[in-house]
Amino acid sequence: MRGFRFWGLVPAWALMLATLLVPLCIVALVSVAERGAYGGFAWAFTFEPYKEILFSEDWDGNLVFDPKYLAIIGRTLALAAATTAICMALALPVAYVIATRTPRMKAALIYLVTLPFWVSMIVRVYAWLIILGTDGVVGRAWAALGGEGTLLFTSGAMLVGMVYSYIPLMVLPVFAAIEKLDPALLEAGADLYASRWTTARRVILPLTWPGLSAGAILVFVPALGTVLEPMLLGGGKQMMMGTLIQSQFGGARNWPFGAAVALVLMALVVLVLIANARRAMRKEARA
Repeated sequence: MRGFRFWGLVPAWALMLATLLVPLCIVALVSVAERGAYGGFAWAFTFEPYKEILFSEDWDGNLVFDPKYLAIIGRTLALAAATTAICMALALPVAYVIATRTPRMKAALIYLVTLPFWVSMIVRVYAWLIILGTDGVVGRAWAALGGEGTLLFTSGAMLVGMVYSYIPLMVLPVFAAIEKLDPALLEAGADLYASRWTTARRVILPLTWPGLSAGAILVFVPALGTVLEPMLLGGGKQMMMGTLIQSQFGGARNWPFGAAVALVLMALVVLVLIANARRAMRKEARA
């Protein structure tokens, strides 16, 4: 039986090795290579790509601290955190409304939440180009209210696109958590003359926190590496880590530096996952 379990897992291990570990090792090797004379990379062992994240060379060839890439990392973390926070604030009431409907209405609303995934991400982001443009609904409303300039190619436009793209990933786990709530707890709160806000804060929010936490991970992690929103809605004016990696493997043809930035991004994701896992373990230990 033990041998059957071992050999039964071999296909899964082989798939993980071929699709996860091998590509990751290749990226790690490229990140410590030298930039090729005509693009690409040349096999070597150097930490220059990592040094480039923090330092640049002056006219004398000395290393000087340069925070420009740290600013990109900080901007990426800030926008990803803002996207996660907004998605959490919007998803909780939406998920609660869905969970309290009839089964037929519930199924229809869940279908509407997942409907955007049936359309290509590029098409959805391009739709926001039209909506936020000067001839779009939001753009015209902005002009009618006396707003100056365009809403496009700003951090706000990027944030709107990111929230729209990732909010279904927050709604679904929060809905699953709220659906498991015992209605008797809400009735007990009402019997104790608790207001709706008190009930939401003292009963609904703590019991749905596992769903919110899972949704936060599902939103924050892809938001760190987003590319389309900064390129299209941001107009490329606000560089983020995803667009930085894309540009290094594309026009800049600096593969080692792009691989180094990609590993730094992966390290940030791993740190977030570890922090969430440790928090969950401490919570279980207290329980």
